[in-house]
Amino acid sequence: MIGSAQQSPLGAVSGKDVLRGSLRAFRGRISVAAALFCTHQAGEALVPLLVGVIIDRAVATGDPVALAGWLAALALDFLLLSFSYRLGARQAWHADAWADARLRRLVAGRLLHPRGGGESGRLPGELTGIAVSDSKRVAELNTALPLGLAAIAAVTVAAVALLTIDLSLGLLILLGTPPLLWLVQLVVRPLERRSGPEQERAARAAGTAADLVSGLRVLTGIGARPAAVRRYRGSSRDALAATLRATRAEAGFLGAVQLTNGLFLAVIALVGGLSALNGSITVGQLVSAVGLAQFLVGPLQMFGFVSARLAQARASAARIAAVLSAPAAVGDAAAGLPDANPDAGPGVLSLRGVRLDDPAPGSNTDGSSTAGIDLDVSPGAPAALVAADPEDAARLLGCLAREAEPATGRITLDGVPLDAWPAEVARGAVLVAAHDAHLFAGSLHENVVAGAPAGTDPRRAMTAAAADQVAATLPAGADTDVAARGRSLSGGQRQRIALARALAADAPVLVLHDPTTAVDAVTESRVAEGLAAHRAGRSTLLVTTSPALLARAGSVAFLVQGRVRARGTHAELMADPDYRAVVTA
Repeated sequence: MIGSAQQSPLGAVSGKDVLRGSLRAFRGRISVAAALFCTHQAGEALVPLLVGVIIDRAVATGDPVALAGWLAALALDFLLLSFSYRLGARQAWHADAWADARLRRLVAGRLLHPRGGGESGRLPGELTGIAVSDSKRVAELNTALPLGLAAIAAVTVAAVALLTIDLSLGLLILLGTPPLLWLVQLVVRPLERRSGPEQERAARAAGTAADLVSGLRVLTGIGARPAAVRRYRGSSRDALAATLRATRAEAGFLGAVQLTNGLFLAVIALVGGLSALNGSITVGQLVSAVGLAQFLVGPLQMFGFVSARLAQARASAARIAAVLSAPAAVGDAAAGLPDANPDAGPGVLSLRGVRLDDPAPGSNTDGSSTAGIDLDVSPGAPAALVAADPEDAARLLGCLAREAEPATGRITLDGVPLDAWPAEVARGAVLVAAHDAHLFAGSLHENVVAGAPAGTDPRRAMTAAAADQVAATLPAGADTDVAARGRSLSGGQRQRIALARALAADAPVLVLHDPTTAVDAVTESRVAEGLAAHRAGRSTLLVTTSPALLARAGSVAFLVQGRVRARGTHAELMADPDYRAVVTA
């Protein structure tokens, strides 16, 4: 078995790769949007020029024909710039929306990849933030980039126009803009440095909040609500402090950009005014020069906007890349797939020398029984496993579900290593049903048959799991809609429906983890009897401490410190004080 870290199924991905991929995927729309935005900015720059021409050639001369002609030209210019902006915004918005959807699909695809690993070390709320907020920030570059290119075009058009009016004004624009852009990039660095931590802390607070909401009933029941509130308050304050630091950096950045732009434009207006006083330019040209200087406020501010968006997008792209590049939890399938179909065999599950933690130096790792867990699950009466430490049970279930690799040892199905098949195939053959399995939005019937073969009648599985009693209490029976994650049902009702779903799947090997922790003793006894009858002739492993279920098991293994310490029937093992303490706690 593979115990080392796996490579990501998507390969190594950097933040730059995420940014490039988002832009390249929709470069056609981005190019069209940039061209239309540039046309819009050129039309905007023409407005003060046309006003100056109207003053010099129509108003000053008193020519009504010329006035009408130049006013018509001005109207056409407004029509051009209006339509070009609207069409460009539509193209940019489409690129933005589709890039956002593409990134969300990439993140979701990595999180749902059969080999797993993408969610490691992250809370559900944090993953939601990455898939939604960070994806949106990266996608917004598809709008910001065309606007930035249009701003460059606007400055170029204005510089050329001012060169035709006065050489000193044109040179001032051409020579002054590059240092201004350099200053913008210099000032934006603190914002870029603080965007990452701000997003990390905000995502952590969201993850904590999501966990607290989902477990609110349990927290209230055990009296841990005040501690949970303190935990959330701490993470929320950290997120607020990081957000305020990032906001202060952004405010300082935007203020510095506004001040620099204002000084630059004041210099342009001053030089234009002096030229008019000297008689080197006409009154109309002075109006055009001042109008162009005022027009440049927008493009110069756009440089700051694009730089800020780029800084935030880089931080978000790095977070997305971390998820996409996360190592897989389990290895890939063997180079040559086994000829046998895992669903076609008798369903004998065997564990040999399986260790759940890394062996100490010099320990036995040859697969002997002293090196780890030896366990066989065969068709017939259910086998059971009682773990003294719940963490051992959770790690073993992760290995059986192909969500993690054991440190050492072998897990085989009908003599074939479980990792010889792709993870999704192995999970279909060895179905691990967690005790906290979630339900989907839809009817009770749809939930039960979600993983069952086509045409399956779920009534037998529902009866075995006592889910028929749940259906009988609902307004529309099995056709009653269930809220997302089963929130409209009690814990015991959800657990019985989830068990019925696992039974209806009819997997060759079914591993159930504490399937009756939320039901009463009478219902538990009925479920234990129905479960044994339903799985007769199939392989079933119960990982539980329930005496009712253990009494129905053909054999029970007692797991202590990652090793099987004792085997026998439930009645026989009750003589062991440690076993008795675990199952009666």
